[in-house]
Amino acid sequence: MPSIEATSKAPAARREGSPWTGLSAVFLKEFADHLSSARMRVLEWLVLLFGIAAVYTAIQDLRSVAAQDPFLFLRLFTLSRDPLPSFVGLLAFLIPLVSIGLGFDAINSEFNRRTMSRVLAQPIYRDALLFGKFLAALATIAVSLAALWLLIVGLGLLVLGVPPSGEEVVRGIVFLIASLAYAAVWLAAAIFFSVVFRSAATSALCALGLWLLLSLLWPMLAQFIPQAVLPNDTMILFGIPSVEQLEMQFTLARLSPNTLFGEIVQAMLNPSTRSLGLVFPQQLVGAVRGTPLPFTQSLLLVWPQLTALIAAAILIFSITYVAFQRQEVRA
Repeated sequence: MPSIEATSKAPAARREGSPWTGLSAVFLKEFADHLSSARMRVLEWLVLLFGIAAVYTAIQDLRSVAAQDPFLFLRLFTLSRDPLPSFVGLLAFLIPLVSIGLGFDAINSEFNRRTMSRVLAQPIYRDALLFGKFLAALATIAVSLAALWLLIVGLGLLVLGVPPSGEEVVRGIVFLIASLAYAAVWLAAAIFFSVVFRSAATSALCALGLWLLLSLLWPMLAQFIPQAVLPNDTMILFGIPSVEQLEMQFTLARLSPNTLFGEIVQAMLNPSTRSLGLVFPQQLVGAVRGTPLPFTQSLLLVWPQLTALIAAAILIFSITYVAFQRQEVRA
């Protein structure tokens, strides 16, 4: 005869089927909604107009050096002229805005419209719903960035009359991948706030506040924290930071996705960049100043930063997944 303890235990409920059931349906529906939404149209035109304006001003300066510069097309992305910043500078500012604009109401809008229980009543698991919304928004950003990149390359080819080299194309593709990883970080953060807060306005404000913190305030804090934690006589007397303070400053600054993205852009679009950290005189022995690095060496230089961006996006999305799985969904 079974014991009372054994009979009192209810059998554990097990989920039937694949957790990705319905992923394609969610992805296609959300992808179509993003591409046709008025919000995305406004963001696309904003990025397009600013990007073309920045590239056009760069083209005016590059016409005089078309024969001397071996990486002419890369200069389209990095060259700036007052009052506009460079194209990559605009992307570093606009990509988080686009990502937050697509993700701040991804989940809480379903709760506010009282459609979450209806969606989950279909053969669609929470895994597929969350992952499908994330992939759809990321695919929308990828299509926009790829189209913008091709448009700028075509504009440069039409005006300058010089085709890009194979290395320039490969470096540009890596730049696109880094931009997509950078967008994935902010998209995952926006969806996280969308899961935590039921109000779309609150999630948008929190996402924008985090972006402002990591973009504007954190670089300044990264300079002050080492001085407070690691005081030294050299800094007090002469205002010169020590090696330990500089290393800590670089480490803290790289906690911001903006810093990681900026270092990737600097190394991939400026082939003469040989280091992204401290450089000591003995490291420059035998180096020819201004000589560009091969693509493989530049890729090795930015590999930690690129890996960190991808890892940050996966980490934030994992936290969002756990939070969403623990939420109660009522009819």
